[in-house]
This record gives sequence, structure tokens and C-alpha cells, in this order.
Amino acid sequence: MMQKIKLALLAGGISGEREVSLNTGKQIFNALDKDKYQISRYDPEMDLERFASDAFAGKFDIVFPALHGPFGEDGKLQGMLDMIGVPYVFSGCLASALAMNKAKAKTIVKAAGIKVANSLILEKGNLIEYKKDLERINFPVVIKPIELGSSVGMSIAKNAKELEDGVNLAFKHDTVIMLEEYISGRELTVSVMGTTKPSALPVIEIIPKNSDWFDYEAKYVAGACEEICPAKIIDDIRNELQAQAIKVFKEIGCKDLARADFIWDNMNDEIYFLEINTIPGMTATSLAPQSAKEAGMEFPDFLDKLIEGVLVK
Repeated sequence: MMQKIKLALLAGGISGEREVSLNTGKQIFNALDKDKYQISRYDPEMDLERFASDAFAGKFDIVFPALHGPFGEDGKLQGMLDMIGVPYVFSGCLASALAMNKAKAKTIVKAAGIKVANSLILEKGNLIEYKKDLERINFPVVIKPIELGSSVGMSIAKNAKELEDGVNLAFKHDTVIMLEEYISGRELTVSVMGTTKPSALPVIEIIPKNSDWFDYEAKYVAGACEEICPAKIIDDIRNELQAQAIKVFKEIGCKDLARADFIWDNMNDEIYFLEINTIPGMTATSLAPQSAKEAGMEFPDFLDKLIEGVLVK
């Protein structure tokens, strides 16, 4: 009988994306083959000390962090695992930290020759010095916390009152926020898989049904969003999106799997990078697994491939 792979599955945590993470962890646990894996489950909100103790004791072969947002996806956990010497799925410490910080990621991607929307960074407590910049803003403008995902704390302002409300909302979730030029167009996402020779999975188009953008409800409420996989776009745009996604993946230093989000301004035929997620949603119906399925990998096989990719290194 083949010896089981001892796997630590982390889900929950203390970020604003806790509930999403718990759902991700549950679906990953249900999908993994129990004849192949011996799974230990941990919620870092209450199990961090037990997890660290078990990691130091060598109780598992690999860690699968089904965590989103700060303290799970931002490099802090990855740095701890590097120090302990435990292999884990997804990007390392530096790439995770860079991708989580939307401003840093955009700076790197822009330097690599990929278009990004103009943006302004605001720090809590220093709003007076940005007053003139705020007065020159053209609406609509996207407001988002600098280090949070799942559209938590994010809004789109179409006037000064909405801008004030949006800034206040974003500051409830982070001490640094980004105001970003709104780009009208088609929202497209590309998952990239692999490490030494990363390849792009099929492109997905995201069309929210009840809102103007891909907000929290569109992401997580059943039927609130139409996700077209593969996206119905011309080959030139598909190829360019996949090439840009792989380039972003490499420039940030990602590994195993990441998902890059773009806006295609089809009126002016311009592609803009939005952000890259180093631990994308990992339920069976999430975007990356949908792309994997289109490429011929069912959810359990997709998870196996991610895990095997780490263990054979």
C-alpha cells in the first residue's frame, strides 16, 4: 500500500477574507483523495501555535494554505514556513508580499512594459497633503485597500460624496489605500500554472449581472455573475492576455499557480493589468479551477497536480 502524503490544510485566518477562505478549505478537503492524503486541518485564528508545533515536529510533508488576504497570502506565513523548512503550495515570501501590495505589483508590472491604470496612494492620517490631488481626480474612480482581496472594502466613486464615503470605507480595512483611474471595458482573468515553465490556462471573461463591476456579491453570490470560459474574444487578444499573464507571473516571481486580472478597453484596443492573486479562489467553481477544467483537469486532479509540483522539486 502506498504511503499517504501528510498534508496540512490551512483555512480561515484573521483577514477580511476569512469566510471565503473557510469555504475554500472545506471544498479542498472534500475534493482531496483520502486514500492518497492524510489531512490535518488548521485555522490560524485559533490553531497557529498547534500548527507551528506540528510543523517543527515534522508531522506533515507539505502545507496547502487555503488562505486569502493578510497573514496568509501576503508572505508572512510563507516566511515562517521557509524558516521551519516545510514545503508549501503557491508562491514564496517575496512574491506573495509583492503581489498582495497592489501598488508595488503595479510598479513592477509597469516597468516590464505592461499598461496599468493611473493611480494615487493615500495614507491614513496624511489626507491634508493629498487634498490638491484629490480635487483634480476625474470620476469615476476605483477605491481599494492596498493589501486586501475579494473586493472587500472596495468601491467605485462617481462624485465627490461617493469618493469621501469610499475613502472612509477603504480605511476601515487598511491604513494605505489606492485611488485608481476607472477603465471601462471587458474584465478578463488568466490563471498561470507551473514554476520553471509556467503556462497560461484558458482566459475567462467576468460579467457581473447585478453591479457595474466584479464586487464581493458578484464573486460569491450564486448567479450574481456570468463567467464565460473560454472567453469569447479574438485570438490576438487571447494570446496577448496569456502572454502578459505569464510575464506578470515571472516578473513578480510567482510559482505553482496565480491568477492575473485585466481590463480590455475594447473601444481603444488596450489591455490594462489590474492585479495578481497568488492564492486565487480555490473552490471547485472558482475561476482558476474553472480554467483548469477547461484545460482538461477536474478539481481533484488540479489539486493533485499543484501538490505534486511542489513535492517533486
